[in-house]
Formats: sequence, C-alpha cells, structure tokens
Amino acid sequence: MPITATPTPGPQLLSPKDHALVLIDFQSQMAFATHSIDAVTLRMNAALVSHAAAGFKVPTILTTVAEKSFSGPMFSEITDAFPGQELIDRTSMNTWEDANVIKVVNAIGKDRLVFAGLWTSVCIVGPTLSALAQGYEVYVISDACGDVSAEAHARAMDRMVQAGARPITSLQYLLELQRDWARGDSYELTTGIAKKFGGAYGLGIIYAQTMFGAHEG
Repeated sequence: MPITATPTPGPQLLSPKDHALVLIDFQSQMAFATHSIDAVTLRMNAALVSHAAAGFKVPTILTTVAEKSFSGPMFSEITDAFPGQELIDRTSMNTWEDANVIKVVNAIGKDRLVFAGLWTSVCIVGPTLSALAQGYEVYVISDACGDVSAEAHARAMDRMVQAGARPITSLQYLLELQRDWARGDSYELTTGIAKKFGGAYGLGIIYAQTMFGAHEG
C-alpha cells in the first residue's frame, strides 16, 4: 500500500507548548575562556533564543554556577527577556544534580527539554546525558553553546548526539516555534526578534520590509 501524505507536522518538531528551555551558565567567567564561538555571536544567539522562548511563553529555567563567588552575572541579553525571574544558582557542574533545578523541572512537567549554555563539554553534556538516562527527550542548541576550543565543543556535541540528543540552532529554534507565517498573532514577534538578533537574516527582513513592504504571510 502506498503511503498517504497529510499536511501535518512531524512529532519531532518543537512547538511552544511541548517543551521547557534550560539556559545554563551564560556567565562572564565562563565566556572568557570560550573559544569555539566568538563572544558577539554567542551573545546574539543567546539573546535570540531567550527572546523567542519568552515571546512564545516557553517555560524556561535560568541557572548559574557560583554566581557571587566566581562566575559572575548571567548575560543581560538573557535576563532582559525574563525580567524578575529567579536565577537558580548551583555548586554542581552538572545542573541535573542540583535538587532546586530538578524541583522546577518536575513542576513544569515537560518530557521534552531544550538545553543551551557554557561550556558544552561540561555543563551541557552533564544534564543532557542525565536527562536522557531518565527518559527525557533532549534537544541541544549547538550555536548557543560554547567551549574552550572548537574540538571540545565538537566532541561534546558528538557525544550527546550519539546518546540520543537532537542538535538544533538558534535561528532554527525561533522559526520552528513560529513554523507558519500565516500565524499572524506571532508574526511581528518572530520577525521582530529576527531583525534584532538574527544577523544577516534579520537584515534581509529589514531590507525587504523597508524597500518593498514585503510580508512572509
């Protein structure tokens, strides 16, 4: 029997209501030694992801490590998207070993988790492998992560993918939440985030809208 196609999204595609986002250790001290991605790009991608999650009302956990004593504040590009939200500070390198974080994960109650943060090989590998072992479905935003070298980041991504994690990128995350330009209620949100944080793609939107009044929908 031939397969019959239907105009429906695949179950592995993300939607605003089917996952929680966990942003880990986007802090000054961690960024100083990050060399797999330049600091400007990292901050822009972190901002894009954060504002996408906030705009689409994705439940989001913000967590830091040794904020007061060593690692410093979380990027303002992230905290600006979640004004007033508590940052969960930890001592553990593996976020999944922190009881306060797990309490919030359980309260949110999503079986699908999306991770991003610093460094890929330590603070992202740890919770990713731990969550996978406990039956969660895990996505990692690869270009909103960084490590001490390109090799360290690449091997960490390889390890997580081999364990079952699904790699995505920052812009992909935003556009997957929107997914259909006919969704007019979130059109301005999506294009506004892209124009501000989406690099060359955002410039293209600005140009098209300014010069031609273009509208994807």
